[in-house]
Amino acid sequence: MLGQALCRTFAKHTLYPLSSRKLDVTSLDAVRHLVSDLKPDWILHTAGFTDVEKAEVKPLEAYRVNALGARNMAVAAFENGSGLVYYSTDYVFDGTQDRPYREWDPVNPLNEYGRSKLAGESFVRSHCPLHLIVRTSWLFGSGGSHFVRKILDLAQRKERLDVVIDQRGSPTFSTDLAYMTLCLVEGGKMGTYHVTNSGSCSWHELAFEIVSLSGFSLEVNPIESSKDFTQTRRPAYSVLENYCLELEGISLLRTWQRALAAFLNGMPKE
Repeated sequence: MLGQALCRTFAKHTLYPLSSRKLDVTSLDAVRHLVSDLKPDWILHTAGFTDVEKAEVKPLEAYRVNALGARNMAVAAFENGSGLVYYSTDYVFDGTQDRPYREWDPVNPLNEYGRSKLAGESFVRSHCPLHLIVRTSWLFGSGGSHFVRKILDLAQRKERLDVVIDQRGSPTFSTDLAYMTLCLVEGGKMGTYHVTNSGSCSWHELAFEIVSLSGFSLEVNPIESSKDFTQTRRPAYSVLENYCLELEGISLLRTWQRALAAFLNGMPKE
C-alpha cells in the first residue's frame, strides 16, 4: 500500500521498486549485494510485518522483518552512503498519556508488533546516521488491507457494526504520507518525525464517517475494547503530534476527514 503510493509520488526520481519476491530483507547478504549494485541516494524501507494479532503468536517472524530487516537495510545504507527512511508506528507508545505524543516522548510498547518496530528504530539509529524515522498511524489507501476497506466490506453484508470507541488515534492516507516523505527527503531532513493526517478520532468515529460518506444505511454501535474479542493489548490513546513538522514550519497534512473523503471518492491528493 505505502510502496505503491511512494512510487507514484517519487515518479520524477529514478526508482527501483522491489517486492518481497525480489528482495528478502531478512537476509543481510542479499540486502548488501543489492544495495551495493544500485547505490541509491535514499532507501525507502516500507517492508513490514504489520499484522498486530499475528505478531503475538509469531513474534520471531515479526522481529525478523521489522527489526532484523531494518538492521540489514541500515547496515547496507551506511556502507554505501545512502540515506534510509524507516516507517514506524504509534504503537511504540503505551497510550497512557493525556496529550498527543511528541517525537521524544518516552516509548513503552504494549505488544510484540510495537516492540519489534521499536527494535527496528533502534537499529536504524545505531547503524545509519543519515536516516529518517517516520512514525505514522492507522494507515489506509489503495492497494492494501486496512480498517477502511474492512468496514466497507462489512457494511455491504451487515445491518449493524460493533466498533471500539475507547481507542483513539490519527488516520493517515498513504498518498499523503508519501507526499510528506517526498518533502522531508527533498528538504534534506534527518531524525524522527511524526506524520499523520491532522486531527484524531476513535475507531468508532472513523467507522461512522466511512459508513456515512459511503452512503450505507446501518447502525454503527460503539463498544469497549474489552468486548472486542482480542487478547492483544493496544494503546488507548496513541495520537501522534506532528511536532517536529510544526517546529520547522512545514505545513501539516489535511484533516483525516478530507483525506478519507478523497480516498473514498478516488480523488488524487489535492
